[in-house]
Amino acid sequence: MIGSYIPYGAYWCSPFSRWQGSLQHLHSVEFAAHLTRSALASRGIDADVFDAGVLGMTVPQQFSFYGLPWLAGMAGIDHIGGPTISQACATSARVLSVAAQEIGTGSATCVLAVTTDRLSNGPHLFYPRPKAPGGIGAHEDWVPGNMGFDPYTQGDMTQTAENCAGKWNVSTAEQHEVVLRRLQQYGDALNDDSAFLKRFMTLPFEVPDPRFKKTVTSMDGDEGIFQSTAEGLEKLQPVKPGGTITFGGQTHPADGAAGMVVTTEAKARELSADSAITIKIVAFGQARVEKSLMPAATIPASRQALERAGIGIADLAAIKSHNPFAVNDIIFARETGADLMSMNNYGSSLIWGHPQGPTGMRAMIELIEELTLLGGGWGLFQGCAAGDTAMAVVLKVGG
Repeated sequence: MIGSYIPYGAYWCSPFSRWQGSLQHLHSVEFAAHLTRSALASRGIDADVFDAGVLGMTVPQQFSFYGLPWLAGMAGIDHIGGPTISQACATSARVLSVAAQEIGTGSATCVLAVTTDRLSNGPHLFYPRPKAPGGIGAHEDWVPGNMGFDPYTQGDMTQTAENCAGKWNVSTAEQHEVVLRRLQQYGDALNDDSAFLKRFMTLPFEVPDPRFKKTVTSMDGDEGIFQSTAEGLEKLQPVKPGGTITFGGQTHPADGAAGMVVTTEAKARELSADSAITIKIVAFGQARVEKSLMPAATIPASRQALERAGIGIADLAAIKSHNPFAVNDIIFARETGADLMSMNNYGSSLIWGHPQGPTGMRAMIELIEELTLLGGGWGLFQGCAAGDTAMAVVLKVGG
């Protein structure tokens, strides 16, 4: 198998905007194409280097049937094709896996990997039912409907976190302690005029109008961050009667897009902003746990990825998680021996929000930059997803 690499600096992410915020008016595929075109131009990466692409998204948009080929065409790369992937909150990890397989099998030499979603203004879908009484159809609001109901378990996302909190005896106070720590870590990304974020994000970020003809506003960074305090969190009641999960202990829906280049080792050196830094995609893991224990799926998925990489948890220099609930990080640390308070330096989805498709890609980009600042090392990204599943990715940064 040919090794798969990410050129240093050949990745990008928009700021994440709160639900119904500054990005709510933008078609997510068109926005991702706009962002991709701009990011490639600013990095001096020519469209001709790509011979394949992968798009990840979870919320349908008008004409999104045309997927990656449409996005690539709008981004000025109209000679490539490729799939459009949807795997709930594991979409970014799956997109990276597919891109790495394209390189690893020799099917491509340079893959454009893009993820995007707009949870704001999600579609309302109607499903015909000709055999129903009176031909009355079924319908759903794609975003809140699927967040609030798993057709297999008959429960919702929050219930999976409550089930894990009960199984591992996790208190509300423990969850809130993690929230405050994650806020502190995100604060480090804002130091020195958001120097960490500016390593991969253009700030201020110009928000275009729906036709992408003019700028309608600008964002200084992520929008919708909840500045929780110990006193404020203590006043919150659990979302479910008798439960432990409060609104302060979970993430919020958001909008955004991200992308990266996946290629061969030689091409990565050529496209890298610093050829002395190597970023190797080493291993992936995937797992599914018993019904309604979604946050726990990250544990076996991570063990699988680490085993495939030939390393242990102690070998990791940094860990990033998609943590829709503070419970995720707590039970992961208990079961693996990871340092709970050292995970997720510089930010995580618990704080900057969850646009689904690009959530994991942003976390992996931040993982790369953290490892770079550390002078290299092994890194793990892990995140749960709908259906009581999870994916994990092991990367190695060398300097």
